[in-house]
Amino acid sequence: MGGRQEGRRPGSGQAGAERTKVTESQRTERTGDAGQDGPAGPAVETAVDAGAAGRVGSWRLLLGYVRPYRGVLAFGGVLSLVSSLAGLAMPLLAKTVIDAFGEQRSLAGPVLGLTAAVILGAAVGAFGRYVLERMGEGIVFSARRSLVDRMLRLRVSEVDRLKPGDLLSRVTSDTTLLRAVFTDGIVESVGAVFMLVGAIVMMALMDGFLLLVTLVILVLVGGLVGLVMPRIQRASVEAQASVGEMGAVLDRVLQAFRTVKASGAEDREIAAVGEAARRARDRGVAVAWWTSIAGISAWVAAQLAFVAVLGIGGARVASGALEVSSLIAFLLYLFYLVAPVGQLVQGATQVQGGLAAVRRIREVEELPVEEAAARRGPGGAVPPAAEPAGRAAPAGVVFENVAFRYGDDRPVVHRDVSFTVPAGGMTALVGPSGAGKSTVFALLERFYDHQAGTIAVDGRDVREWPLAELRAALGYVEQDAPVLDGTLRENLVFAAPDVTEADLRRVLGLTRLEDLVARFPEGLETKVGHRGVMLSGGERQRVAIARALLRRPRLLLLDEATSQLDAVNELRLREVIAEVARETTVLVIAHRLSTVTRAERIVVMEAGRVRAAGTHEELLAGDELYRELAATQFLVAAEDAAVPTGEHRAGEDAGEDAVGEVVPAAEGTAVSSAAADGTGRESVSVDS
Repeated sequence: MGGRQEGRRPGSGQAGAERTKVTESQRTERTGDAGQDGPAGPAVETAVDAGAAGRVGSWRLLLGYVRPYRGVLAFGGVLSLVSSLAGLAMPLLAKTVIDAFGEQRSLAGPVLGLTAAVILGAAVGAFGRYVLERMGEGIVFSARRSLVDRMLRLRVSEVDRLKPGDLLSRVTSDTTLLRAVFTDGIVESVGAVFMLVGAIVMMALMDGFLLLVTLVILVLVGGLVGLVMPRIQRASVEAQASVGEMGAVLDRVLQAFRTVKASGAEDREIAAVGEAARRARDRGVAVAWWTSIAGISAWVAAQLAFVAVLGIGGARVASGALEVSSLIAFLLYLFYLVAPVGQLVQGATQVQGGLAAVRRIREVEELPVEEAAARRGPGGAVPPAAEPAGRAAPAGVVFENVAFRYGDDRPVVHRDVSFTVPAGGMTALVGPSGAGKSTVFALLERFYDHQAGTIAVDGRDVREWPLAELRAALGYVEQDAPVLDGTLRENLVFAAPDVTEADLRRVLGLTRLEDLVARFPEGLETKVGHRGVMLSGGERQRVAIARALLRRPRLLLLDEATSQLDAVNELRLREVIAEVARETTVLVIAHRLSTVTRAERIVVMEAGRVRAAGTHEELLAGDELYRELAATQFLVAAEDAAVPTGEHRAGEDAGEDAVGEVVPAAEGTAVSSAAADGTGRESVSVDS
């Protein structure tokens, strides 16, 4: 029966119930969206409250990075302790030198002892710093590996809401702050703590009253520093966020570099990036301001303590309560106290910056991942991806009453969509832009999960398939046919790295890439450049198709796979698709109806619904929209597509792409004439 209708159910309340189903299921399924703000933004784009729970979580993650290096940290701490002890011995040794000088004894022993302490302290301290610095680099490496692992296992729905430049900033800039925490912060602080405690103990042994004076001053100034630290952390969070924002703005420009050039928009984009850089500078200046206050506080504390000890200690020397050599040794310990206090303040500011970085990293760690990543094996290992499907039987597809929207604040994309794709052969999805065709592929790949209805592949609900196994059964050619930076071979075997050379050559022949390989001096080892800039649009498309074919999928998904091909290569690719369709199931999205007129089944979609389904001839006879699209593309005589006044006209609500990618016949694009007997079989196809 020509042009039979699918996917419609009676009932005036259907639309409202449908919206309710979508909204309710999204509330239960999109657990990662709570608190996210707008299309740009998961929690990663918003300022985060410095609440107790957040601080505890950041500290837990920060210490989690250190946990595997506990032994190294302990060893480095011991070395720092030895170095500190050598340093603490120096004032005492200096006192013995002064006493020996006053008693007219030989200075050789005390001077040699002082020299040995200096050399030992320097050597052990340098080695201890190297050990801890190396540990810091290892921690940064682990953090980057962990963050990249998490990012690549996030749900597509989450990544689509993020800005790539901001994600890059988290992997590079934020983890660099971690290095500062673990190298400058922890490394310096470990030694500073030992030196501080040792100096206080020695000062207590020498003169408890002077120590009390020193500690009172240090505590007062320390309280001021404690008040400043939260401000440093907040300013650091804002500064890192602004760096991420600047990276996102710059990434936006670089991703559309040729468009910016062609539009003469360089000055506007330079201004936009400059404004983002200015905000980053301003927030960085705020960090510098509060850090400077903390740093100068330590210096002021040291100077006040020195003045107080010198005055009170001088009075005690004059009264005979304290020896001159003891006062000199105490002052030396006070100077030894200054450096640890300064290092601890600096370390604390570094830790605040590190906590800001950890907070941004934690925001990514808390985003929901795909189920394959959630089900980790022993030791946190992720199950390996399934191997390509080989020559398994073709898989059919069933959509039954499927409803879907990309977010609670977004319009419904699929409304009660139902259709069947038989196993084997070619089925096509056609219709105006915005009808929901590409979303069908996104749901099949489970980049997104539908909110209502059932989607089955090979008779099995897609949610019951192990995700890696499902995707191994599918071959997907995206609309923009992305090509990765690397060699031509690396791109071709990207989805099937263990493919044989014979299979590779066979697919090169099928997709007419042999001439391209022969043209390059380095053949398959030729670098294709960032996003495949060394290739034409049609060549990138054929590379993407070849990549999918090498996977030997049970279901091949082609999204506008011929949109950038010339007439000759489009005709040849149609032959390839027809040949592939004899071995597997091919599901094609097409605006050029000439590419799918020979499909066994064509599904017409409009406004998120299935309007009709059938063969080319059945739809020409039974569906007004399909007949009008065919007439617009010269696949049927214009008078045959005339519709009575008041009936559906595709251009009224289908959008500007309702005519696909067709230009007037005078330009020679997508011209195809129907046979005189009215069968609709194409006899001529000429594309520019």
